[in-house]
Amino acid sequence: MPVVAWWLLVLPFVAGSFLPLQAGINGQVARHFGGVMSAAMLSFAVGTLALFCIVLFQRELPGLQALRGLNWWHWCAGLLGMFFIATAAFAGPRIGALLFMALVLAGQLGMALLLDHFGWAGFRQSPISFGKIAGLLLIIGGVWMIRRG
Repeated sequence: MPVVAWWLLVLPFVAGSFLPLQAGINGQVARHFGGVMSAAMLSFAVGTLALFCIVLFQRELPGLQALRGLNWWHWCAGLLGMFFIATAAFAGPRIGALLFMALVLAGQLGMALLLDHFGWAGFRQSPISFGKIAGLLLIIGGVWMIRRG
């Protein structure tokens, strides 16, 4: 296994730690607005504005030709993000941060197992193994224990 720079391990950990915070904030905004989708829209509007400023500053704005070269499924990433944000704003406050994130983690790892096994979406192909299945089952067991407790 190749050596990985320490910050490549810390960055996803920090990003992951922000997810329950984001879900809680979006849940509060949804209550304030009286609607989950309007809270998701605010979240995406702020994120879009921030990204637009960064892209302009870095001078990386894609041209029309680059946009035309995308396949239909490339446009779906934004829809997947919208689904997550709306789900977080709706379900997170109702089931609690720990159970919500445990379920998110189980779903992420299940999909990641498939993505790696088949090499879908540009990921390096890495076959399913007993250890990977066992790890996923332990996560699912953790979800069950959190739900009980």
